[in-house]
Amino acid sequence: MEAQLTCEIISVGNELLIGKVVNTNASWLAERLTRLGVAVKRITVVGDDLSEISSCVGEALSRKPRYILMTGGLGPTYDDITLEGLAEALGKPLILNHEALEMVRGKYEKMGEELTEARVKMAKMPEGAEPLPNPVGTAPAAKILFGNTVIYALPGVPREMEAIFNESISKEVSMESGFRIAELSLRVTGVKESALAPLISRVKELYPNTYIKSHPKGSEEKSSIEIYFNAFHRDEAAANRLVKEAAEKLAHLVEEAYGKVVSLLEDPT
Repeated sequence: MEAQLTCEIISVGNELLIGKVVNTNASWLAERLTRLGVAVKRITVVGDDLSEISSCVGEALSRKPRYILMTGGLGPTYDDITLEGLAEALGKPLILNHEALEMVRGKYEKMGEELTEARVKMAKMPEGAEPLPNPVGTAPAAKILFGNTVIYALPGVPREMEAIFNESISKEVSMESGFRIAELSLRVTGVKESALAPLISRVKELYPNTYIKSHPKGSEEKSSIEIYFNAFHRDEAAANRLVKEAAEKLAHLVEEAYGKVVSLLEDPT
């Protein structure tokens, strides 16, 4: 089967490192990308530091993912330096992007506001970047190709990040990926996770293209284990068949070994 597209997510912001803000952007993006058939390989958090941002991007590029998605640090303040760090990592100058400037200008004109130096700053991007419109905010996102890696830099405000992803990125990724995901979950009660582990390993050997993960939901004494399955395939029916067969096999092994009834969860999470 053809290899999946891969992705890394880089979240920028001191507020994430000190625990002031929960990194919901990364989990939101990871969930959406997974459903589009993209394998998220790493999620990294760095502060508002030029060298940290630059080195983080450089390290990600060395692993040659198809996509890098960055969030945060596109605003007008002094510590919004994501695009500067990205430019440094790519060895490109940070320049005023006139298309992005018109996007910013149009936003502030509608609000009856002047185009200040701080606001112009949001239109400065690495040379060669393509600005992406921000439907609900002022700072445009940026897209740039480096080698075979497409890099997207998105605002950190969740509703802005989500709107840009949904309008400018998801369709593009979906068309390139072509993969479909199938998901299924089982629940086993009264059997400890440690007892299930060898059965899960056996099924994984039989179905290597199916992801299987156990999630304990209760205490060790009163265990309830949710077992999640997913598989990707360009044929949706084939993906569904893979997870169904793997889940049925595990259910059979559990019932055979422990006499426990395994229940199917209708809404896997």
